[in-house]
Amino acid sequence: MKRDVNKDVPPWSVEEFIDRLHKVGEAAYHDKHPFHILMNNGKLDRRQLQGWVANRFYYQCCIPIKDAAILSNCPDREVRRVWIKRIIDHDGVSGDDGGIKKWLRLGEAVGLTSEEMLQFSHLLPGVRFAVDAYLNFARNKPWIEAVAASLTELFAPILMEKRIISFERHYNWIDKEGLRYFDDRRRQARTDSNFALRLVTEWCQTLEQQEQAVNALRFKCNILWAMLDAIYLEYCVGK
Repeated sequence: MKRDVNKDVPPWSVEEFIDRLHKVGEAAYHDKHPFHILMNNGKLDRRQLQGWVANRFYYQCCIPIKDAAILSNCPDREVRRVWIKRIIDHDGVSGDDGGIKKWLRLGEAVGLTSEEMLQFSHLLPGVRFAVDAYLNFARNKPWIEAVAASLTELFAPILMEKRIISFERHYNWIDKEGLRYFDDRRRQARTDSNFALRLVTEWCQTLEQQEQAVNALRFKCNILWAMLDAIYLEYCVGK
């Protein structure tokens, strides 16, 4: 019988665990993707921006579905009571627009109609495949691994800051009201990622669980990267 080499190995310290999670983002977060570099340097035209906004909308719509999957798998009442806020943040409530509605405004600001976005008229197969893979991960993996995958939010605030600066500097034809999603999300991401990080460090007590959490975060980084690969190939390569 093959021996489990990790069985008798102690877990990483909390500090080392957090450091390993951060190193995943340093190496693989999608802020380093060529498409984001072009965007931040003001090198995208209207059609390319529209393609990104339209395709990313599918991901935005699936975020609350992903979070509902985490809720359905989570046995801890106190965790569920906090995590459910994420669904409200994206779906919104009466009198308070959520992230999905704000992303629709971004679409309108770059020249798309709500109808073509809601019908996913520009959705690329590669983007759909990547997002659906993320949903399946959240549905089928242990809930704490899905929480670990969400830790890409640790790196989101800095990207949002850069994006707002870039859009205001290079794409000033976009109405600032369309940028509200980014402005709101940089604050939400800090709160959400802090809570998720606390959960992951508290619930992942063995080395195996810690490694699974790191791998889950790496998987999510790959999902975001794959989405941009599809968009970059469609709208930038050879154009």
